[in-house]
Amino acid sequence: MILNLNNISLSFGENTILNNISLLLNEGDKCALIGDNGTGKSSLLKIITGEYSKDSGDLFFKKDITIGYVAQNQDYESDNTLYDELLECKRDLIEYESKLREMEENLSSVKESDMDDYMNRYHSMLEIFDKKGGYTYKSEINGVLNGLSFADDPNKRINLLSGGERTRLMLGKILLTKPDLILLDEPTNYLDIKSVEWLENYLTGISSTVLFVSHDRYFINRIANKVAEIFSSSIIAYEGNYDDFIVKKEQYFDSLTAAYENQQREIKRQMEVIRKLRSFNREKSIKRADSRQRMLDKIEILDKPVSADNEMKLFLSPDKESGKDVLSVKGISKSFGERNLFTDIGFEIKKGEHVAIIGANGSGKTTILKILNDLLPSDSACDIKFGSNVTIGYFDQQSTVIDDNKTLFDEISDTYPNMTQTEIRNTLGAFLFSDDDVFKKISVLSGGEKCRVVLAKIMLSKANFLILDEPTNHLDMTSKAILEDALNNYEGTCLYVSHDRYFMNKTADRILSLNNGKLINYLGNYDYYLEKRDELEKIDLLINGPANNASNSDVDSISSFNVSASTINDTAAKLDWKEQKQAQSEKRKLENKIKSIEAEIEKTESRISAIDEEMAKPETAVNSAKLNKLCSEQAELNDKLSSLYDEWETLNS
Repeated sequence: MILNLNNISLSFGENTILNNISLLLNEGDKCALIGDNGTGKSSLLKIITGEYSKDSGDLFFKKDITIGYVAQNQDYESDNTLYDELLECKRDLIEYESKLREMEENLSSVKESDMDDYMNRYHSMLEIFDKKGGYTYKSEINGVLNGLSFADDPNKRINLLSGGERTRLMLGKILLTKPDLILLDEPTNYLDIKSVEWLENYLTGISSTVLFVSHDRYFINRIANKVAEIFSSSIIAYEGNYDDFIVKKEQYFDSLTAAYENQQREIKRQMEVIRKLRSFNREKSIKRADSRQRMLDKIEILDKPVSADNEMKLFLSPDKESGKDVLSVKGISKSFGERNLFTDIGFEIKKGEHVAIIGANGSGKTTILKILNDLLPSDSACDIKFGSNVTIGYFDQQSTVIDDNKTLFDEISDTYPNMTQTEIRNTLGAFLFSDDDVFKKISVLSGGEKCRVVLAKIMLSKANFLILDEPTNHLDMTSKAILEDALNNYEGTCLYVSHDRYFMNKTADRILSLNNGKLINYLGNYDYYLEKRDELEKIDLLINGPANNASNSDVDSISSFNVSASTINDTAAKLDWKEQKQAQSEKRKLENKIKSIEAEIEKTESRISAIDEEMAKPETAVNSAKLNKLCSEQAELNDKLSSLYDEWETLNS
C-alpha cells in the first residue's frame, strides 16, 4: 500500500465537492483520476499534498513516503538554466561523485596499514553510486530535456520561460527525482504528441506509483492500470485502462439499473399484495397488510441511476448526397517569411471518408484548412476542386458565425426553426450547456464556450462535407464520446485536424501526416499510423539515410528525416493492399463462423423452449419416463447452449 484515502469529504461553503471519497493505491499503480470539470479532481490531489484541509476522513501513507506533485500551472522562479535546474535533482549523486574523486586523489597518502579499510569504503561508495545511477544521470537529464522539447536551448534561463514551459520543467524535475508517489494534474496540457509519447514510455518504465488527472483518453489507455471516476461527489475505481473503464462502467450502470428496476417491481408487487389484503377487510388480512407495510417502509429506496453518457445523442444527417469525388487538391504551398511550411502538396478525398491531418505544432495543418476554405491564399498556383453537390460545414477556433446579442437557445432556434425545444436542449447539452445555461447571452461566454456553440451549429448544418479544426478542444470526455458516436454514424465526408489521438482512433479511417513539409498517407486509424510510421521510417532510412543536418541524438526523431513521400507511399500502398486483402478474407471467415453459431444458438433455444412447453402439459407431468427423457435432453441442450455462448463471446472479443 502506498496511499489509502478513507471517506474523504470536502466542501466550500454549502457546495459539497467530495463526499466520502475512498481510494486505495498500491505500489506501482498508475491510476487515472477522471471526471467532469469542477468535480474535485484537482482538489483531491491538493488534499493529498496537504495544500487543502479535508473536512473529514483519513489519509494513510506508506512509511517514509516521498511525494512529487506537478500542478496545472507552476509559478516557479529561479536564475538557473534549464540544465542546471535539472542537474540539481541529482545533487546526491553529484556529492557522491565528488567524494569518490576526493578519495581517489587522496589514495597516494593512505598508509599501507589502512589501505584495505580505505579501499573497502571506496568500493562500497562506488557500488551505491552505481546503483543510484551515477554513471547514467547526465544522459538521463539529457533524455528528459529532449523528451520535453527543451533540447534546443538547455541553457535558457528559467525566468525567461513561459508558464507552460515552467510546468514542463517541473514535470521533468519530478520525473528525475523518482518519488514513491507522483501526482500529476493534466500532465499532457503543454506537450506536443512526440513529448506525450515520450512521457508515456517514461511513466510506464518507472516503479513509482502515479496518480494523475487527465482528459487525454489515449494517454490514459497507454498508462493506467486503474481508472477512478469522480461523479456526483463520489468516486468509483475500475481496474484496467480507459477502454476497460468504458466497458466496466457500462456493466456497473447496467447492474445499478437492474437493481433499481427489480426493487421497483418488488415494491409494486408488495403494494398490490397489501392492497389486496386490505380489500378482504378481515382482522387477520389487515394485520398481514400492516406487517408487510412496515417491512416495505424499512426498505432503503434505490435512486434511479442517471448516466449522461447514455442519455445524450447527436445525430448528423446531410440534406443531400455528394458525388463520389469530394475534394481534389494539387500544388498548394505556404511560407510565412523565411519559414516554409509545405511546398507543392496535394491529396484527394472520396465520399464517406473520415480523414485526419496530423503533424507537429506549427507544421501547417490549420493553414491547409484555411487555404481550402479560401481564408488564406496558396503561395503557388494550385488546383483545389470540390466535387458535385458538395456542401461544406467549416469549424475553426476563431469562427465568428454567432451573434453576441442572442442567447444560446435563440442562436440555435433562429438558425434551425424546425427544431423542437427538446432537440435544441439535447444538442446544447451534448456540448456542455444545460439547464439555464441555454438562456445565457453569447456575449458573456468564454472563448472556449463560444467555440462549443459554433461547433454545435456546424454539426446541425446538414452539410455533407465537414471540415473541422480541433473539434474536441473545450469538450469533456462525455461530449467527446457523443461527438465520436455522431461522426461514426455520419453518412457524409469529414476532414479534420486534431491532436486528440483517441478521437482519431475512433473516427478516422485515413491519416494524412504532415511531416517536413510533405504529406504521407496512412490507410487506417491512429493505431495503424503508429504501427506503419515506424516501418516507413525504417524504409526511409534505407532509401535516404539520416538527414544531413541530424546529430546522433536526433536520429530517433521523426522530424530529422528527409522523407521521400512518393517512394514511401508506393511502398505503403503495396503493404496496405496485401494486408487489407488478407484482413478482408479473415473478416469474412469470422463473420460466417459467427452467423453459423448464432443460427445454432437460435435453434437450440427454440428446442429448449419447446421442451419447456411439453413438460408443462398435464399429461407429460404424470408420464415419468417421458419426463425423464425430456429433462435429460434439456440438460444436454443447456450444456450445449453454454458452450455455444462461450464460443460466440470468444469470436466477438
